Amino acid sequence: MDVVVDPEVPPEVSGLLRANAALLSRIRAGWVPPAVVLPPRRRSPSSAMLLVATPVMIALMAVLLASPFPAAGFALLGTYVFIVLVKIASMNELPEDERPQERGVYEQARWYDGRYLLAEDFDPEAALVLARAQRAIGSVLRTHVNAEGLLDDARNAVMLPAQEWEIARLLAKLSALRGEHKELLARGIAPEVVAVIEPLERALTESEAAVVARVEALERYAGHVAEAERAYHARGQIEELRARLPRYEELLAESGADAMAVPEIERLAQDADLLERTLRRSVESAHEAFRYLER
Repeated sequence: MDVVVDPEVPPEVSGLLRANAALLSRIRAGWVPPAVVLPPRRRSPSSAMLLVATPVMIALMAVLLASPFPAAGFALLGTYVFIVLVKIASMNELPEDERPQERGVYEQARWYDGRYLLAEDFDPEAALVLARAQRAIGSVLRTHVNAEGLLDDARNAVMLPAQEWEIARLLAKLSALRGEHKELLARGIAPEVVAVIEPLERALTESEAAVVARVEALERYAGHVAEAERAYHARGQIEELRARLPRYEELLAESGADAMAVPEIERLAQDADLLERTLRRSVESAHEAFRYLER
C-alpha cells in the first residue's frame, strides 16, 4: 500500500514521502540517520593556481595603477576580487550530491509527523476498505471525461484526495482502537466489565459502518463516471464513423446499392444522438453522486 499523505502537505514533500515508504517505517520505529560529516576537501588545481597567481596579480595591478591608465587597473582589480569571492563560495559549499537523501526524508518526516499514514497504521480489515476507496478515486481521476472537463475536474482534483485522506485517517484511528480492544479482550474480561465493553464494541462497529458508507458513496460515484466514460468513447467512435459516411454513400451510389443501405446509415445518426443523450445523463448522474459526497 502506498503512503497516504494529507493533501495539504506541499506536493514536493508529498512526493518525497510517497517514494520512501520503507524509510518512513524505519524512522517511525526510531531510526535516526547519521549526522552529515563533511569529508576533508582536497584543494583543487584551480584553487592552487589561484593562490599562486595572487602575488603576481597584485604586482601587476600596482603597475597598472601607477600607469597613465589607472581605470584599467581598477577594472582588473574588481574582476579579480569577484573571481576570488566566487571561488571561496564554491570551496565552502557542499555539493548537492553529497547531501544524504535519508537526512532530507528524516527531516520532512519529523516536520510533517501526523500528516502521513503508512501500511502498518491499518489492520487487515481497514486496509481492504482503504484499498476500495483508492481504487474508486483512481478510476475517476484517470478517465477521459474527467480530463476533458465533462465532470468538475477541478473539484475532483481537490475533493477526492481530501476524501482519501479523511477515510484513511478514520481507518487508522479505528485500527488503533480495535487493536487495543483486542489486546484487552485477550487478557480476559471480568463479568463486571462486560456491560462496559459492549457499548465500546458497538461504537467501533458503527464507526466502521459509517466509513464503509462513505467508501460506498465513492464507489457509486465511480460507477456513474464509468458509465459516462463508456458513453464518451462510444460517442467518439460513432462520430468517427459519421465523418466517413460521405465516402460510404459515394461508394453505395456508384455501385447502385444505396437504396438498401440508406436506413442503416440513418440509424447510425440516430445512434449518435442517443449516445449524446446517454453521455449527458451519465454526467448528470455523476454530478448528483458527487453532491452526495459533499454532504
